[in-house]
Amino acid sequence: MSGRAVYAKGIAKREAILSAALDVVATHGYRRASVREIADAVGLSPAGLLHYFDSKEELFTAILRARDERDGLMFDSAGGRSFTADDGAGVRPEKAIETFLAVLRHNAAVPGLVQLYAQLSAEVADPDHPARAYFLERTEHAERIAVLWVSRAQEEGLFRADLDPAWIVRTLHALADGLQPLWLLDPELDMAAHVGQFIELLKPVPPAPER
Repeated sequence: MSGRAVYAKGIAKREAILSAALDVVATHGYRRASVREIADAVGLSPAGLLHYFDSKEELFTAILRARDERDGLMFDSAGGRSFTADDGAGVRPEKAIETFLAVLRHNAAVPGLVQLYAQLSAEVADPDHPARAYFLERTEHAERIAVLWVSRAQEEGLFRADLDPAWIVRTLHALADGLQPLWLLDPELDMAAHVGQFIELLKPVPPAPER
């Protein structure tokens, strides 16, 4: 088998591992989804699985990246290209808001992945954590693109023009991420509803009717 064929086979196996791991973690969560359980799902030993990843931490970071890619494909098809387009082209503020809330509602259906994200987001305070680069890159990209659609929303009169777009985005990001551990404690909490209520506060206040 040529080197290229071996490489392609390795990439395919890695993708199969991540596909299975997404389902295992989504169902069982970060702590209960062991390397052995993920390995069993793809017919490998734990050592064989870790042949494709340097460590358990790298595996779980790759799972989050795979989740972002899968969500991107799912929600891009629904018109949410603003979350993945590098140049912000085609940003439609109403659709971007709708997509953002749809992602939050979808997260409630995959508690294990929410748990994984919340756990690793706390752990990356350690500058040597393998997931730190992922969180830094993800935050920079998401906030940069979100500032574009927020600015456009202000231009179109959907959001108050007196608010700094970067502040709006950073606050939305903090609110969405901060609600996740609260939701893990209380699954009855509606994350999308809370974020939606904040978004309503960003809308311009209509002028008072003349008397």
